[in-house]
Amino acid sequence: MAKIAVLGAGLGGSIMAYELRDQVGRDDEIILINKGSTYSFVPSNPWVAVGWREREDIEIDLAPACAKRGITLRPEGAARVIPSENRVAMLDGSSVAYDYLVIATGPELAFDEIEGFGPEAQTQSVCHIDHALMTKASFEKLVADPGPVVIGAVQGASCFGPAYEFAFILDKALRDAKVRDRVPMTFVTSEPYIGHLGLDGVGDTKGLLESALRSKHIKWITNARVTKFTGEEVLAEEINDDGTVKASHAIASRFTMMLPAFRGVAAVRDIEGLTNPRGFILADKHQQNPTFKNIFSVGVCVAIPPMGKTPVPVGVPKTGFMIESMVTATAHNIARMIEGGAPNAQGTWNAVCLADFGDGGIAFVAQPQIPPRNVNWSSQGKWVHAAKIGFEKYFLYKVRQGKSEPFYEKLALQALGIDKLKAVSFD
Repeated sequence: MAKIAVLGAGLGGSIMAYELRDQVGRDDEIILINKGSTYSFVPSNPWVAVGWREREDIEIDLAPACAKRGITLRPEGAARVIPSENRVAMLDGSSVAYDYLVIATGPELAFDEIEGFGPEAQTQSVCHIDHALMTKASFEKLVADPGPVVIGAVQGASCFGPAYEFAFILDKALRDAKVRDRVPMTFVTSEPYIGHLGLDGVGDTKGLLESALRSKHIKWITNARVTKFTGEEVLAEEINDDGTVKASHAIASRFTMMLPAFRGVAAVRDIEGLTNPRGFILADKHQQNPTFKNIFSVGVCVAIPPMGKTPVPVGVPKTGFMIESMVTATAHNIARMIEGGAPNAQGTWNAVCLADFGDGGIAFVAQPQIPPRNVNWSSQGKWVHAAKIGFEKYFLYKVRQGKSEPFYEKLALQALGIDKLKAVSFD
């Protein structure tokens, strides 16, 4: 009997536990470690921030699903992974021993790297449900007393889609409140151009997003390095290709929401052989750590090199479907190792993304997510908003039911020619 621990119960970790249950034997133990027993659907946080969703609409208690699937839920939270001893030290002083460990912690938000940054300082956030509810209170104040707004992503950020989403969702919410005409908006981003997304663009995301920003009267600054946030301004430097400062900006802002850079969580940071200097988990093409062969990783916590040099550092996003492909590969590989084989499954890392704009949106498909690609497609329309709502309801249903991939999802992906795994080769 193998004991498999999954650290983190977000998008990657919860589905990881369910898919492992499908792949390994009934006698193999699966332990899901998380701070608390609640799953929260992070992609809906921008809707929470403008009052279109409440907390209870996007949260699920994992305990019933775990109990139904025979998964042990440990909600005490992890203090430290100790690979040399094959155990996870818990925050309550206990330990969880494992034969295999899957790290799916997501990131720590590096607000402290810029003065005045974060929901406890001068800016808003949609990275966590608690942050989104705080942002909702600030949004209501903005509606009551309109003023300038800055939305975007700072240097080192790797998740740009939600910044664009929130800019357009905020625009729609302000129009609904009949105060958009009194709210100048500026999009400030570390990307070298609008629509780069940390991926050097997908299809015509540059043209589509520039056009969308222009049509909504949202100005933008790219290659931006933010130096400070105050209650009234965002101070940023616009950087040339050679690294010199092209211009310094003091952008008036009464309401600021910019996405931070990420780093690995404290439970895994600074473990030699496990993480890179930023605290992200080192993994090979099979999601396996090169040093600790019984440790795998999926999701935002995985170390992926940037696409290439940019004037201001930008990271590579880990989109939902890309994460699910990591999960499927990892489940196959652990099951194979339990049976005495070697890992041989690789995730396709295909990206399927719906960026909601409140009354429309942009969708893109990148196969694979990292160029060069076999498919490089993007499109826009009101259908994207409806599709995003449908996906939210479907994914929450999937988590609530304890399912990793219902048969109709598999059939739909096959019909679209979108695979989670590369062809498996047997040595």
